[in-house]
Amino acid sequence: MTEPISGVAAGVPFTALPPTTPIGPPAPLVIAWHLLDAPCTDAAFAAALPMRDLPAWRVFLGLPMCGTRSAPNGQEAIVELAREDIVLRYIDNLVRQAAGEFPAALAEIRARFDIADGPIGVVGGSMGGAVASLVLAEPPVPIAAGALLNAAIRARSVADIVEQGMGIPYTWTDAARHAADRLDFVARAPDLADVPVLVVSGELDHPELRADALALAEALPLAELVSVPGLEHPLAERPGTEPAPQIPNAAIVDVAVTGWFGKYLAG
Repeated sequence: MTEPISGVAAGVPFTALPPTTPIGPPAPLVIAWHLLDAPCTDAAFAAALPMRDLPAWRVFLGLPMCGTRSAPNGQEAIVELAREDIVLRYIDNLVRQAAGEFPAALAEIRARFDIADGPIGVVGGSMGGAVASLVLAEPPVPIAAGALLNAAIRARSVADIVEQGMGIPYTWTDAARHAADRLDFVARAPDLADVPVLVVSGELDHPELRADALALAEALPLAELVSVPGLEHPLAERPGTEPAPQIPNAAIVDVAVTGWFGKYLAG
């Protein structure tokens, strides 16, 4: 059985890809969180980054307010949160909720599928990369390796990008500064230092995110930086809500991520 499996675990929608060439059973596990840009659902991310040659379960979790959990007005609801407060209502709210619901979802996924005990891999793109980074920094379970793809490594950089895009000046409060500090993974590099992390950065991604990717890779002793020529921020054609054929640049990322986890996930 190699077809995608859709389901819900502890209230979190997921798309699971069984290992095509299992080492086991049971097989290791990689958990992934999607972008808010394309691909912006768990099913679409599974199509964009399937890691087919990795002998592991790959389970893609849906972010809060996205996909089947989106409001009737879809992305407009997320934009409205950014208008209310870029850091507290948008960035911190989404990342904290996704990281907070992860342990219960993981427990149900482990119980449902033939997954090996032991450390797992985590991967995230864009805002999903902030979730993966927080899980790496504050691991609820042992982590073997991580991969961050055009990731939101510093909340302040994301706030600057959103502020510029919306044309609305952001007023920083003590609460916003505290939240941004928790989501500044360059400053928190010591909390990620024991885990191998692949940092993938598109050469045409936002300059702020490019700079953060380089800074994080330099700060982590076990990190490797992969710069992908021609890759913009998305990893799929927009709008990226539905599974679609893999774009060439995403295929490059897929190969890099597959090889990375192939080195660190035990059978």
